[in-house]
Amino acid sequence: MLTIRRMTKEDIPDMVNIQVRSWQIAYRGIVDDSYLDSIDIEEKISKREQDYLETEFIVAEEDSKIVGFCRYTDNNQFSPFMSDIDCELIALYVAPSLKRKGIGKKLFEYTKNDLINRERESMIIWCLKDNEPSKKFYQKMGGKIVAEKAVDMGGKTYYEVGFAYKIWSYREIDSPNQGQM
Repeated sequence: MLTIRRMTKEDIPDMVNIQVRSWQIAYRGIVDDSYLDSIDIEEKISKREQDYLETEFIVAEEDSKIVGFCRYTDNNQFSPFMSDIDCELIALYVAPSLKRKGIGKKLFEYTKNDLINRERESMIIWCLKDNEPSKKFYQKMGGKIVAEKAVDMGGKTYYEVGFAYKIWSYREIDSPNQGQM
């Protein structure tokens, strides 16, 4: 049975392993192989321990094993040039062997609902422009490409596209708070 829960600090090594394996598989042929092959796991763990203190993380757990995770924030600190965006889904990863089993969708929905509960209205997630499987997922979840930006990885420039979501439109019409001031 799949459980979505808040990440604990003890989950960070498992989460980083999922991220690195995902990058090495999904980005092969998109990002320079030498960069992918040289990712330092310990350095990533240290970075995520700092991120853990600054943003929200949730994990998907199945049979006591972390199978995916999501990182997000209820502000747009990573996309300040997007004035109409008020929150960001920073990362969403599923163990490569478990993709297309609904885990990513459940992580996405949990994040979206948490941000709605925080009265956020518009969300963005950035995806490498040439990562077609992820782009299809974000489109399937209702996102529209609204921007493009350059990112540096291993001293080379790549491009990401930003998928925007008007998450306020997901609110229930008969919400108990509707019409109240």
